[in-house]
Amino acid sequence: MNGAWTHRTVLLNEAITALQVNPDGRYIDATFGRGGHSRLLLSKLSELGRLTAFDKDLDAISEANTIVDPRFSIRHEGFMHLDQMPAASAAGVLMDLGVSSPQIDNPVRGFSFRQQGPLDMRMDTTRGQSVAEWLADASIETMTEVIRDYGEERFAGQIAKAIDRRRQERGPLQGTAELAEVVAGAVKTREPGKDPATRTFQAFRIFINAELEELQRALQATLKVLQPGGRLVVISFHSLEDRIVKQFIAGHSREVFDRRAPFAAPKVMQLKALGRIKPSEDEVAGNPRSRSAVMRVAERTGDVP
Repeated sequence: MNGAWTHRTVLLNEAITALQVNPDGRYIDATFGRGGHSRLLLSKLSELGRLTAFDKDLDAISEANTIVDPRFSIRHEGFMHLDQMPAASAAGVLMDLGVSSPQIDNPVRGFSFRQQGPLDMRMDTTRGQSVAEWLADASIETMTEVIRDYGEERFAGQIAKAIDRRRQERGPLQGTAELAEVVAGAVKTREPGKDPATRTFQAFRIFINAELEELQRALQATLKVLQPGGRLVVISFHSLEDRIVKQFIAGHSREVFDRRAPFAAPKVMQLKALGRIKPSEDEVAGNPRSRSAVMRVAERTGDVP
């Protein structure tokens, strides 16, 4: 990993505190990233404690392999594979849904509209379709839907048509700078200080990596792998993710009655919501990328099926 691309872990101490670490417990860092949370969590564990981490990114795997600790293991998989972990095996699950700074800052990854790079945006570059490959023949209707739904972009239709015109005139887009230029030409107004391409790049990244679908599967898997009293801690960075997390916790934090069987016992709640935390003013001042972060915490209740 290039040392110029540094990463500052968001809500580091707050997340580990929220887990209420049992030194002898088994924990899951579902999104290793650059390992900030994992390293601090490991420092809280005894010789009996264990930490399993997941990540799709090869650079993250390389970073994880620098941790020489028998209590730690890394899996080169997305966190939707949490359901492969044994039932009731985890005292806590941590998910940090943010894109790491090295991913954004390295132009080769294609995540940033600020530097020229290939239109890739895959978290796992060993598999799947890149944004460039998808854009080569995606329909206007499909592009519009992706940009609108995953980027919450009100100019989605105009952007999709502009991309199509560019393809018709000069063939496939050649890189991130060109895509950003096309988007800027289609977006007539934007919030002060926000690049016109921000929402479109977010939309394409979320879509190509199936991020929201993976998050939903991973959250559902935590109901299986968390032991009673185990903590779920999720840090999200945009409204689409946070809405899914909020609704998931809320939906499993209440008793559910079957209206078709009014005298049957209700389905007991599986989670207890413990609130939300935002970065402090000092953290935002020192790391502006943390400003949109929201951390939600819940505790597993009842018996694990």
